[in-house]
Amino acid sequence: MAARKITIEPVTRIEGHGRVTIHLNDDGEVEQTYFHVDEFRGLEKFTEGRPYHEMTQITQRICGICPVSHHLASAKACDGIARVEPPRPAKLLRELMHMGQMVQSHGMHFFYLAGPDLILGFDADPAERNVFGIIKADPELALKAVNLRRYGQQIIERLGGKRIHPNFTVPGGVNAPLEQKDHDAIAAELPAMVAIAKKAVEIGKGWLEANKDLAEHFASFPSNYMGLVDEEGGMQLYDGEIRVKDDQGRMIAQFKGENYLSHVAEHVEAWSFLKYPYYRKLGWPQGTYRVGPLGRMNVIDKIGTPLADREFQQFRQINGGRPVEGSLFYHYARLIELVYALERIEQLLADKDIMSRDIRNSPREVKLPGQGVGVIEAPRGTLFHDYSTDANGQLTRVNLIVATGNNNWAMHTAAGQVAKAFVKGTRIEEGMLNRVEAAIRCYDPCLSCATHALGRMPLEVTLVAADGRILDRISR
Repeated sequence: MAARKITIEPVTRIEGHGRVTIHLNDDGEVEQTYFHVDEFRGLEKFTEGRPYHEMTQITQRICGICPVSHHLASAKACDGIARVEPPRPAKLLRELMHMGQMVQSHGMHFFYLAGPDLILGFDADPAERNVFGIIKADPELALKAVNLRRYGQQIIERLGGKRIHPNFTVPGGVNAPLEQKDHDAIAAELPAMVAIAKKAVEIGKGWLEANKDLAEHFASFPSNYMGLVDEEGGMQLYDGEIRVKDDQGRMIAQFKGENYLSHVAEHVEAWSFLKYPYYRKLGWPQGTYRVGPLGRMNVIDKIGTPLADREFQQFRQINGGRPVEGSLFYHYARLIELVYALERIEQLLADKDIMSRDIRNSPREVKLPGQGVGVIEAPRGTLFHDYSTDANGQLTRVNLIVATGNNNWAMHTAAGQVAKAFVKGTRIEEGMLNRVEAAIRCYDPCLSCATHALGRMPLEVTLVAADGRILDRISR
């Protein structure tokens, strides 16, 4: 048979627009697979000239799924420019909002986006293999999933006034304290939400155990891993140092977020607008790494809350204490973090400082020009915001490296591995292609957030006549 190309466009049940092209050889076997991200954000360029303190509101408009992550990372960068340290109560409140974001995002991904594959099957009818199929198959479970996401979003709303694109952080802290009625309302629902999270862990673990061979081999490959840790190697989602480990679990580096450009570089390929970050000292492609729930589980030494820590100890035994490599284990890691986020909410609410009115250290004399770097663990992984200003506080340079960008090489690699394992050119079935999509869905990508403008972007424009002839082509 003649060589041909299969295109999956768009990749479904992810945020944003991406496509996969699978190139078959003359025998119908997969020869090469490409994961293309064609969106271009450009936010770094059109924010130049804006006052730096506007960025907490501007950058969260990148996305409606994870605006809180950008809101908080931006706030930390603005703290750096203003050279002001928020008081402890403000940090606790920022982290509480962050935990609400983790709950709503992780809950949505497992039940709405990944769940249809796991609960209904990779080969289920596409008309049923979605959230409506989950509702039909198990209405009680679907209701619990909706409740979990609502709970996370309401935490964001109680603090920031809105469930999406909140108005909460300011340089040096936050703009409103936590009211007692909101504290009590959040606390009252916690036991029910923990029960839902434990049910989700039960479903996820049960599926992985029932499909052990598939889980171990599906998009499984060695890589480096990255995530934030505290001084004791415990998982941190709001603050901490960046740790990088190799595929054997050996420490490669640990550094402060403001030094990220000494450790992270980016590679460009012609088939995608989304760049490929890598650990600079190992070079390309040896320095490629994974972030997000799996990356975090593979770099930390502990979690710090009882239920999540017990699950983490079980997670560490999957590969005999070495890093877990199978992409499907992202789902288990994500559910462990869901449990942690709920337990962390309980810890934060129990802290007496959470109700304090001491919520902002106002910048007294901002020495400009300035630079600030904010790093946070978004639901999808390590997120970098880096701003520079002129003497008037207007932005002269903005660089954002988001979690999905950090996972670009991993998603491309995962899609290629699964295509070679499941796609056979003699007879193409929808379930084969869905498995390729599922490999990408493991990483819960947010493609609208991902591409950015710093440096040179691959761009090609082709002028085609009505009869299909190529009249001209220009590239840069």
